[in-house]
Amino acid sequence: MLYANGKGEILDLPDVEMAGRAGRWFFRPELTDIIPLPEGSDVFVLPNRMPIGIDPQTADPLLVNENPEGKHLGIQAVAGFMSPAHTAIFSAAYEKDQSDPPHLPLFAYTAIGWLDDRFWVCGFRSDTDKRQEFSDFSDQQITKDTNRQLKTFKTNRLIQHLGKCSLTYGCPAAKNLFLGRFEAPLPTSPACNANCVGCISLQPSGCCPSTQDRLKFVPSPQEIAEVALHHLKNVPHGIVSFGQGCEGEPLLQADTIEKAIILIRKETSNGTINLNSNSSLPEAVVRLADAGLDSIRVSMNSARKGCHTLYYKPEGFNFKNVLESILAMKKAKKHVSLNYFILPGFTDDPAEYDAFCDLVDLYRPDLIQLRNLNMDPDWYFNVVQHPAKDRPMGLQNWLSKVKKRFPDLQFGYFNPPLF
Repeated sequence: MLYANGKGEILDLPDVEMAGRAGRWFFRPELTDIIPLPEGSDVFVLPNRMPIGIDPQTADPLLVNENPEGKHLGIQAVAGFMSPAHTAIFSAAYEKDQSDPPHLPLFAYTAIGWLDDRFWVCGFRSDTDKRQEFSDFSDQQITKDTNRQLKTFKTNRLIQHLGKCSLTYGCPAAKNLFLGRFEAPLPTSPACNANCVGCISLQPSGCCPSTQDRLKFVPSPQEIAEVALHHLKNVPHGIVSFGQGCEGEPLLQADTIEKAIILIRKETSNGTINLNSNSSLPEAVVRLADAGLDSIRVSMNSARKGCHTLYYKPEGFNFKNVLESILAMKKAKKHVSLNYFILPGFTDDPAEYDAFCDLVDLYRPDLIQLRNLNMDPDWYFNVVQHPAKDRPMGLQNWLSKVKKRFPDLQFGYFNPPLF
């Protein structure tokens, strides 16, 4: 088991095994649940949260509420934040202290332990694609390539915005744009029609901080097309995607996006044009599909209407509209992915599993993207009013059952290139 002292120094406790959390349950992970901490991951200290491990004698959860080297040294729980393309099996196991601490920042908190001089986490690789791995690129090269294109496209506001995303926030999508590879971002909308509790670009004052600034303007169709064409003409099997973490809901700018897609497809048939969306406006989805949109990624925290509504807090749309958007793309014979937020203890809850299978059976999405929910688990469970009456199935078991029930359904982490 890992813990941190009051100074934030991370230590291990050899006499206690690591534990994993799923909802309100704590588990002793199996060896098949554990992988070495992937390159590019982070390790977080969780303030005002006491670690829970497993007693090796009884195999029961064990709260460690004092630093074994001295009570005065303090103790805090520790979590892993896995790099992209990895999905959590268990969350970090801890209990809040009596201080009623603020919500944790908007990251995913995976169970982590220590063995043989290295960190281990409870997760698995969910996509072999290496598009968000940058070990072959130095920071100097990324900075050089970014600044070069900023000078080349001086008057393009979208490029200038994405330059900040690359250099200031280290956005992997923006980095790939400037490195000329894989998938490039096309943020378009400063506004949104949802108030997602876990929004990474806009949070109310006094809440946990957003991880990046939101776009403050609407780029013109010409600016969008200029960015997209430069990428699609030069990157084999390239992808350009509307709907990024630095914007609101792109469907609110459907007129602009429709014009941009038409401009793009007038000049090239290369690559995939994708939309990441809350899929709230099915009429707009129909228009964009007709204009040449190739794929849509539907963000979804839950297949249950109630939990979905409590998380997204929609304005002017409902869960039925989301499903209608999926149906519209399928009728147009376009590709549909579900960006299905994964959280141990919620995703693998039996009631959620049943609702998810019903949705897949009725609407037949092509791909499930197994992306971790970036949110404080306690906060999330309170928001969606999840009762957690039944013991979770386990993420590994959940995935195995879904694959067996839907053998044609694909799984991954990223938007796939279609052409």
